[in-house]
Amino acid sequence: MKKKFSRLLFIFSIVGPGLITANAGNDAGGVTTYSVIGSKYGYSMLWGLFAIGIGLAVVQEMNARMAVVTGKGLSDLIRERYGVKLAFFAMLVLMIANLGVCIADFAGIAASLQLFNINKYISVPILAIMIWIIMTKGNYSKAEKVFLLLTLTFFGYVITAFMLKPNWSNVFSHISNPGGTLSKNYWLDLIGMVGTTITPYMQFYLQSSIVDKGISLKEYGYEKLDVYLGTVWGILTALFITICTSETLFKAHMAISSAQDAAAALKPLAGQYSFVLFGVGLFGASFLACCIIPLSTSYAVCEAFGFESGLDNKIKEAPVFFGLFFFMIITSVIIVLMPNISLISIILFTQQLAGVLCPVVLIFMIKLVNDKEIMGKHTNNRLQNFIAKFTIGLIIILTILAFAGNFV
Repeated sequence: MKKKFSRLLFIFSIVGPGLITANAGNDAGGVTTYSVIGSKYGYSMLWGLFAIGIGLAVVQEMNARMAVVTGKGLSDLIRERYGVKLAFFAMLVLMIANLGVCIADFAGIAASLQLFNINKYISVPILAIMIWIIMTKGNYSKAEKVFLLLTLTFFGYVITAFMLKPNWSNVFSHISNPGGTLSKNYWLDLIGMVGTTITPYMQFYLQSSIVDKGISLKEYGYEKLDVYLGTVWGILTALFITICTSETLFKAHMAISSAQDAAAALKPLAGQYSFVLFGVGLFGASFLACCIIPLSTSYAVCEAFGFESGLDNKIKEAPVFFGLFFFMIITSVIIVLMPNISLISIILFTQQLAGVLCPVVLIFMIKLVNDKEIMGKHTNNRLQNFIAKFTIGLIIILTILAFAGNFV
């Protein structure tokens, strides 16, 4: 019994990066994207969500495998294998995209607490200070516990969805049967869903956090389980968000443009509890992402150019790492606190931008994970390569379709 308990504790010590990464993808932009999709299309886009989920599982497993085999982050490997110029280009693109997403997530914090009549000029500065303290006054192990705790807020969507009593056979039938009006907006929204489900920053964060945690190859089986469980939970969370707005707003023919609108609209349609749970879920999603995105950016840039990185360091030991983290937070806070600024366009645009940029990151990953000099015998098998390449192809095709015009 004691041996089994010790083994269970050991497994829990490994679990974390995969679960956190998948849920960080369901940030304010993710909640907004899934909410808007559910209100506009009902269940007709669920097929895309689960197709993307398969691709996400394979991509995240590739990340985790590269981390434990090489002991290096993704940006570090890109620089070593393809040179400083390509690494600089990749980091520049990543910083621009991540800053936009970080701004959107601080806007999500403001929006979620405004639902409970807390002014953004109070909530945003206080929570920004809390994020800085979490990151600078502890170590990765302590920060990870906070991240895992925040993932529990996603249960708000699960409970809300079951409260609405959907027709589950109808839900499952749409997962296996593609549908929808094949218009330009449909493809753009589908790309947005890809962008918020498989994001560039998730790939950099997962690999760096596994390296930072020091997970070895012999422990990889548990980390693989963590990655797959995280993917399943992340996709199910997206499903429950879609159910919430499909069962209420889509049926009531109510158009929304943000997750805040969705939560407010749920109050008269589904009751006070649904409103509160949806608002809590939006807060938890936004707060988690506001921790992860600056952290991911700092990891990636420092690894690419050889600067000291990691939460286990003191500020004076890794000034660039913590400086980048501070820059991302303070810039986001300043923009969100600007008066009379509309942030919904930033939220939706960053999801679409992430979807368009995803193939660049994934192509680097496929080339690296199949490089025998780097990975040895741990390269991809044929099925993994097929799914990963199919995912890239799907994103590229969707991008072309979205910008090619309207389709009937």
